Amino acid sequence: MPVIQSIYTTVPEHEIRQDDAAGLTRRLFKEKFKDIERLLRVFDNGDIETRHVAMPLEWYEENHPFGVRNDLYIEHAVRLGAEAISGCLKNDRFLGREVDFREIDAIFYVSSSGIATPSIEARIMNKLPFRDDVKRIPIWGLGCAGGASGISRAHDYCLAHPGHKVLVLCVELCSLTFQSEDYTKSNLVGASLFADGVACALVTGDGADIPSASTLPNVRSTVSKLMPDSEDVMGWDVDDTGLHVIFSKSIPAIISEWLGPFVHEFLETNGISPRDIRHFVAHPGGKKVLTAYEEALGFDRGMTDVSREILRQYGNMSSPTVLFVLEQFMLRQPAAGESGLMAALGPGFSGELLLLQWR
Repeated sequence: MPVIQSIYTTVPEHEIRQDDAAGLTRRLFKEKFKDIERLLRVFDNGDIETRHVAMPLEWYEENHPFGVRNDLYIEHAVRLGAEAISGCLKNDRFLGREVDFREIDAIFYVSSSGIATPSIEARIMNKLPFRDDVKRIPIWGLGCAGGASGISRAHDYCLAHPGHKVLVLCVELCSLTFQSEDYTKSNLVGASLFADGVACALVTGDGADIPSASTLPNVRSTVSKLMPDSEDVMGWDVDDTGLHVIFSKSIPAIISEWLGPFVHEFLETNGISPRDIRHFVAHPGGKKVLTAYEEALGFDRGMTDVSREILRQYGNMSSPTVLFVLEQFMLRQPAAGESGLMAALGPGFSGELLLLQWR
């Protein structure tokens, strides 16, 4: 089974508190909504205390052309992505030895918050000493599902190439997509929830020669699922000014109705029950989303404690967030043989599940 050998996470240097973000939104939106104070309760009800963003808070008070914001995306994605890769390959909390850049055979780059051609991983390869024959697989548009999907696709790759070492790099700079002149409720909700973050994971096949420093999660099985005709649930609306968030208020209800059967079928196919899952590695899309997970799967609140803590400290960083959660589980060093379930949902509307086993 392919194994997740190492994870490293990082965030931009600008930390904002939730009440500061609410204050900024109040100043921008107060003339457009008569019930602004009622709407701003979403900032208090989300169980988020702090987030990290690429630019100082006052930068977001002004409207910026899409080209300016996308140039900043490229600049910060390259810098933070290179930091995350280096940290992942040297992380002695999980690795028994450092992994050289030249050992890497493939890079999956996952993002949905900016565009770049050449893609970001190519730009990083010009800064770090990778081989020039590394396979590059950029994945765009999976949103919050991207981190789990990236690990799934790396798993598939390693099944075909068991001796290879693969990086999954997730970079999201959601704050740079914020539209100060988009006076929709979706934009207001997005302003209360989304943040910036970066995570890199090293996934290897059975033939890779890397000793481990702890028990590590092996990927036993994965599954993807698409809900037909659900494009309006979440995603981007793209116009001349850039990316405008689409964020349906029906997401928690959709999870409650759709996720349960999806997960139970996946577990049954693999011969286990929800009671066998000791570690629930859930993407914390939001407070209501985590509650919907618990209700749909029959889990008690303790199963989402780690996800809730990541949400509290970092907000929803889209694709990297589930890897922030997985990192915390890996640091706890679960006992060999224990099972975990990684779950994330994103645009499509779609879901990605991974069955993990620590070894």
